Amino acid sequence: MSEELKGYPQQPIDAEKGTLDPLPLRLYDQKDEKKQLPGTDTPPSVFPSSKEKDSAITTTTKEVVLNTKPKPASKPKRKVSKWILFTLWFNTYRKFFAFTFGLNMIGLGLAASGHFPYAIKFSGAMVVGNFNFAILMRNEVFGRLLYLFVNTFFAKWPPLWFRLGCTSVLQHLGGIHSGCALSGVIWLLFKVVNNFRNLDVNHDAVLIMGVVTNLAVMISALSAFPWVRNTHHNVFERHHRFVGWIGLIATWVFVILGDTYDPTTRTWNLNGAALVRHQDFWFTMGMTVFIALPWCFVREVPVEIELPSPKVAIIRFKRGMQQGLLGRISRSSIMEYHAFGIISEGKHAEHHYMIAGVQGDFTKGLVHNPPKTLWTRELKFAGVSNTSTLYKRGIRVCTGTGIGAALSTCLQSPYWYLIWIGSEQEKTFGPTISGLIHKHIGPERLLLWDSKARGGRPDTMKIVKEAYQYWDAEVVFITSNYIGNSEIMQGCKEAGIPAFGTLWDFVRTILSFTPLNLV
Repeated sequence: MSEELKGYPQQPIDAEKGTLDPLPLRLYDQKDEKKQLPGTDTPPSVFPSSKEKDSAITTTTKEVVLNTKPKPASKPKRKVSKWILFTLWFNTYRKFFAFTFGLNMIGLGLAASGHFPYAIKFSGAMVVGNFNFAILMRNEVFGRLLYLFVNTFFAKWPPLWFRLGCTSVLQHLGGIHSGCALSGVIWLLFKVVNNFRNLDVNHDAVLIMGVVTNLAVMISALSAFPWVRNTHHNVFERHHRFVGWIGLIATWVFVILGDTYDPTTRTWNLNGAALVRHQDFWFTMGMTVFIALPWCFVREVPVEIELPSPKVAIIRFKRGMQQGLLGRISRSSIMEYHAFGIISEGKHAEHHYMIAGVQGDFTKGLVHNPPKTLWTRELKFAGVSNTSTLYKRGIRVCTGTGIGAALSTCLQSPYWYLIWIGSEQEKTFGPTISGLIHKHIGPERLLLWDSKARGGRPDTMKIVKEAYQYWDAEVVFITSNYIGNSEIMQGCKEAGIPAFGTLWDFVRTILSFTPLNLV
């Protein structure tokens, strides 16, 4: 136990057995209510002043579950400057996308105008080279190694701006993924058009496979449009993954045919030694390895499903995990994988958990027909919380089921403060989650807001600002829905608080050839 937590009572609670006392309440008396700021649901401060913090921290508990129900006041809509909105929109993701896609389009323009002969001669390498790099950016093995390198060598000691930059780059690698994927699609179209422009010297088999490959790639990309992905997930996944695999096979055939046919002599060179000297052969080989590698870690594992309420399912797996990871689960080995945040007490814990909020058919099935086993990839992929080790102290803000992605960081590090906004959290999420909070997070670094008990959401930015100052934090991580994430990110940007929120990377879902579900 850390020195700073010795002054707080530790309750002997067994979360695995589901036995615990109710989460302690902090009740605001009438004096607090009278001090409430007009137009907000939040009392003036739930944090001690700097003078009070050292001498009276135990009398100002940070574990807050308010049970009074004042009438919620209407909140005026906050006006945010256009510059802040632009800087949040043009984040590192879009910068990476703009750079990679723009660079490729400059090269394509030069090639089309005859000023880039290399790209014309080796257009196949331009196609699969982009696809190869796009897939690499979404490969779990590469991602975990990258996070491990950054967390090992840059934890806490470099300047804050550098560590924030590391987190931003790691979180927004999808921008490179999307930029290279879309560029690869356009380079492929350029190559096929060029083949048909030289119809008299190209073999029919090369022309046909070029069209087949192009169609497969475009169908895979179109199936990832947000409307398809969000409203018809199974349609998206089946077309995106399986048509993407067909596209990979077609790419192999297209590359081999193109590299073995000599348009000058109009003959086939079936010498394998000549084939392996081509760049696009090795790019396609790398693309295949990067796609196949994560599937080598797929296993069917036993699970236990806890149903504390009709709203959520708590899925328990064997073995512990480091913080900041997410996992994919499915009822079958290759179909309908869904990603959830992982909750664990540490690497050596007996179990780890996932919280599945009941929304679509898959999560409803976990409640109505709980499985005994699930398929999962045992190599988990890292999320933005995995970079929490870079910072000396931080704030973790989440709403509702976002606790699944946030809790591990606060369970495994005493230097992270948890703010959880939800509705009847203990009743909804049950004794297992409450027990983990009881066991590992002291009241000095926890704030719970029950929106049902309070009659509405709090002034979230007021809480975040006060927590940021009280905790001497360096960064804020946010897991919330689109509206909540936008509001907090805008408020933090306005207040000069470094913050990272949920990445709503719609560019990836529209344009990517190989996002998570393909690889």
